[in-house]
Amino acid sequence: MSPALINANPVVYEKKERPVRTRPGDAAFDEYATELIDQLEDPEHPYSLEELKVITEDAVEVDDKRSYVRVTFTPTVEHCSMATIIGLCLRVKLMRSLPSRFKVDIKVAPGTHATEDAVNKQLNDKERVAAALENPNLVDMVDECLTPSFE
Repeated sequence: MSPALINANPVVYEKKERPVRTRPGDAAFDEYATELIDQLEDPEHPYSLEELKVITEDAVEVDDKRSYVRVTFTPTVEHCSMATIIGLCLRVKLMRSLPSRFKVDIKVAPGTHATEDAVNKQLNDKERVAAALENPNLVDMVDECLTPSFE
């Protein structure tokens, strides 16, 4: 957790109970992708992105035939400084878990972040993502988000 929280008192919602699954065959990637990202932890708080409603089932679109996944997330506050980190966590989780045939598109929900266009551009630029993943501090933050909490 960060010492100076952007959103010190976020609203926390109940997390949906889901069975733990292994990666499916070529079918059922929509449910699998949703389950993957629901496991991510917030970079600032000891809650999952699902518990903070940063990500919801409706925000994950999977087109298995076109090998395409779009995730639209909603930061808890309009000026969230962690929006790019959250998007990077989503991208890395899906890149590591889905077959390489999938193209992943990560977006901030329209009208939910002050610098929405800049965040979206950074999250969907391969060179910027690659550069971010060369930064050991960012990789540590991403890995922390990807580590499931069993509390």
